Amino acid sequence: MPSAKTSGLGRVLIAVYGVLALAATGRASYELIAKFDEAPLPYSLSLFSALVYILATIALAKRGKTWNRIALIAVSVELAGVLVIGAASLLMPEIFNYSGKQIKTVWSFFGIAYGFVPLVLPVLGLIWLKRRKV
Repeated sequence: MPSAKTSGLGRVLIAVYGVLALAATGRASYELIAKFDEAPLPYSLSLFSALVYILATIALAKRGKTWNRIALIAVSVELAGVLVIGAASLLMPEIFNYSGKQIKTVWSFFGIAYGFVPLVLPVLGLIWLKRRKV
């Protein structure tokens, strides 16, 4: 019998986190290998977001109080990152401007490049973590 953690909404949430982890990791890997010298800060932020998504995906899929705390921390860091980097990209766009080109990260402009999923996902994740039983 599947647990509440791996059925229904939990399964969908973990799947979306997994897809975002793969997308962010692929993007960050390419940027770091091919273009890091062009825009080190945004590309480093892309790597950081990828690592957060990987950790969140694993922690959400695991059982136990320790993994639940790790998931809570990872999803909270994700939300803080989206809000801080999203606001910074709007209020101080020069931070993300390299050679006259606006460089986007997973979290810049509140995740616009990913359909705002990075903004909505941690909110849903925190609600789900709060409501589920460990």
